[in-house]
Amino acid sequence: MKAKIITLENKSVGDIELKDSIFGADVRQDILSRMVNYQRAKKRAGTHKVKTRGEIRGTTAKPFNQKGSGRARQGSVKVTQMRSGATVFGPVVRSHSHKLTKKVRKLALRSALSAKQATGALVILDNAELKQGKTKELVGRFEKLGWGRVLIVGGSSVNEKFCLAARNIPNVDVVPSEGANVYDILRRDTLVLTKDAVKMLEARLS
Repeated sequence: MKAKIITLENKSVGDIELKDSIFGADVRQDILSRMVNYQRAKKRAGTHKVKTRGEIRGTTAKPFNQKGSGRARQGSVKVTQMRSGATVFGPVVRSHSHKLTKKVRKLALRSALSAKQATGALVILDNAELKQGKTKELVGRFEKLGWGRVLIVGGSSVNEKFCLAARNIPNVDVVPSEGANVYDILRRDTLVLTKDAVKMLEARLS
């Protein structure tokens, strides 16, 4: 399929051929959901923690006699039913990440790219470069282009001046092609790929 290439001044500078297997694939909502859960799980800190019975500070002596008091027998003041006792089956420090095969991860990225193409939210940019890293200048160009919540994917590296100008704009992300991922693509309304990004993504997903 063909797509139009534009500049930051919103001028057309030609067309580019996009691979149907990557930008025209079937959109698998189940695979996208699995991939987003995979990415979000990896980002979880997993530092939530409660004190177990062995970590409670207190005496190890039996609190009162086994018989004769009329109360239920107790062996320790650290047990869960006692005040200031331990928490049973509480969260512990752990990793929430889980495995997802490389085949599924590639399929998810193809689905995300195809979903943006299918809804007309994919834009091919000639290059993402600025001579001056001025946020005001970039905001003006984005307004003319109609870009609000946007993810911009560059080539192997991203122009430093462009990054400086874009980092102060809310809901705008700029990443190199290696950083393109399903979660960031789906959470932004518009996906912008440079020509170099298209070549690198096609090589990565072929």
